[in-house]
Amino acid sequence: MLKPVYAFLLLMLALSGCSIGQAVQPWEKETLAKPEMTFEGDPLDTKYTEHIYSSKEAASGGAGVGGGGCGCN
Repeated sequence: MLKPVYAFLLLMLALSGCSIGQAVQPWEKETLAKPEMTFEGDPLDTKYTEHIYSSKEAASGGAGVGGGGCGCN
């Protein structure tokens, strides 16, 4: 059985892999600011995808917060 000290050290070693190395420098933010790096890069494509989703689900809404997805709210 592991002693608590060894378990603690093992846990700290495992969690050290989750640390962030360094912050993003200002000149590196140019790449992150590109439209293709956003979740909704193309507004037309987003509207088209939402239209297809709502047509398949036969309900309006459900893409935001609130409601159960059944369309009754």
